[in-house]
Amino acid sequence: MQGIKKSKLAAMVALLAAAPLVIAPVSAADVPEGVTLAKVQEIVRGNGDEVPTLDPAYSSDTASSRVIQDMFEGLVTQDTAGNIVPALATSWEKSEDGKVYTFHLREGATWSNGEPITAKDFEYSFQRVIDPATAAPYAWYYTMANIVNADEINKGELSTDQLGVKALDDKTLQITLTKPVPYFAKMLVHESTYPVYQAAIEKYGDAWTKPQNIVTSSAYKLSKWVLNERIVLEKSPTYWNNEKTEVTKVTYLPIQDLTAEYNRFRTGEIDITSSFPLEQYNAIKKQRPNELLTMPSLGTYYYLFNINKKTFDDVRVRKALAYAIDRNVVTDIILGQGQIPAYGVTPPSVSGFEAPKLAWETMSQKERTKKAQALLKEAGFDKKNPLKFELVYNTSESHKKLAIVVSSMWKKSLGVEVELANQEWKTFLQKLSQRDFDVARYAWVGDYNEASTFLSYFESTGMNYARWSNVNYDEAMKLAIKAPTDSKRNDYYQQAEEVFADEMPAVPLYFYTRSVLKQTKVGGYSKTNASEGRFTRDLYVTQ
Repeated sequence: MQGIKKSKLAAMVALLAAAPLVIAPVSAADVPEGVTLAKVQEIVRGNGDEVPTLDPAYSSDTASSRVIQDMFEGLVTQDTAGNIVPALATSWEKSEDGKVYTFHLREGATWSNGEPITAKDFEYSFQRVIDPATAAPYAWYYTMANIVNADEINKGELSTDQLGVKALDDKTLQITLTKPVPYFAKMLVHESTYPVYQAAIEKYGDAWTKPQNIVTSSAYKLSKWVLNERIVLEKSPTYWNNEKTEVTKVTYLPIQDLTAEYNRFRTGEIDITSSFPLEQYNAIKKQRPNELLTMPSLGTYYYLFNINKKTFDDVRVRKALAYAIDRNVVTDIILGQGQIPAYGVTPPSVSGFEAPKLAWETMSQKERTKKAQALLKEAGFDKKNPLKFELVYNTSESHKKLAIVVSSMWKKSLGVEVELANQEWKTFLQKLSQRDFDVARYAWVGDYNEASTFLSYFESTGMNYARWSNVNYDEAMKLAIKAPTDSKRNDYYQQAEEVFADEMPAVPLYFYTRSVLKQTKVGGYSKTNASEGRFTRDLYVTQ
């Protein structure tokens, strides 16, 4: 059950840009020799929040993504090390000018109902996401990928059939870009690029994701979905790599209470947690060292400003609130799991990225606090006329704890009066999309391992819930994608970071690490991949 050796695989993948190439399937569950598998291959995973959707077109959160990526697959996927490897496409090539990608689909790949997966399925699915009538949260992603006519279609200026995604025949898909995008293949790991089954959507509408209606393309199909209780997936016998998929059933539990999740892990009810109570990290590290995993992560934790609110359209207010937070207290005392203080947008775990030296990062905390007080006073606020606002966060003990600490820092240093408000996940997302907030807890987990996945969020055309817009920032990002070398591209990314620091549309607090608890009987869980993806098809249960 061994796959291709990683060194050989990396070299082969590097050739993809130059010539057509076929790569053998990578084993889903790569079980080491000598390991004895349990007779029952079933896993229970904590998932934090109830998923808002199981439709790849509407996925924009981690809870949904985890489940969707077990049921659906795209042209490419990641191996356990985070490398891009073939999935529903076995090979691809790009034109000399880097604008045209031609993908060759896998023979024998079928939907869970046995129907063949074709290039037309991709053509339909891409058009569905970019269609303004769909209102897909990741429509901007296609524009950022520079797919031909994506921006014009999303604005309603062209019909969806003008999108630069075409089925040349049943097994050949061509994607045309307006300009070369050096990391385009990496972008295709996101679920907004996955195909969906047209006939099910046309027949059932929004109800197509119900267990009795859904048609999937990856290792698992939906067996049961009980809201706020559990999602159960069962192995799909039609999956192209089914023979090398070990786990036959995976159950996702939406448990927001981290203590409750931890208790269920301790009793053996949960095999992999979504997280655990922060305050118990040191105790868990001592008591359960073989079950605790702390890994690099592609994630940045923010407090996001609503730029449309009069108070927060003043950069002095935004900077004052950013400067007054002692990030070392946040990462070392409040969190204490190896998180890194954040002064910019892009995490240090991002491949090939070198952060600029930002002026406010080099200050001592005492200097930053003094500057914050001066800025807020200039903006017309002081202890006699305090700044007042609401900080909203989605329900979680860790978010609540951090909000209390940060609001206390603001009160002590600046006299700011903060009202804390927690919201259930779906309500919280609605408030963000409707821009119905003052300041909101937010986080961005990279969709692929390249700096643009973090920086593009704040472009004028990005997801950008704050609707911040800056011409210099946009220009730096436009130049980055045209850069002839990785080094030059990083220069433009640094320029964007500097503009962000000057304007502070959001408060970066810390860069994530990923810590979970995993039962020792579960194998195949990557300890090194900085991306979020931990697919159940890679896992197995030992005796």
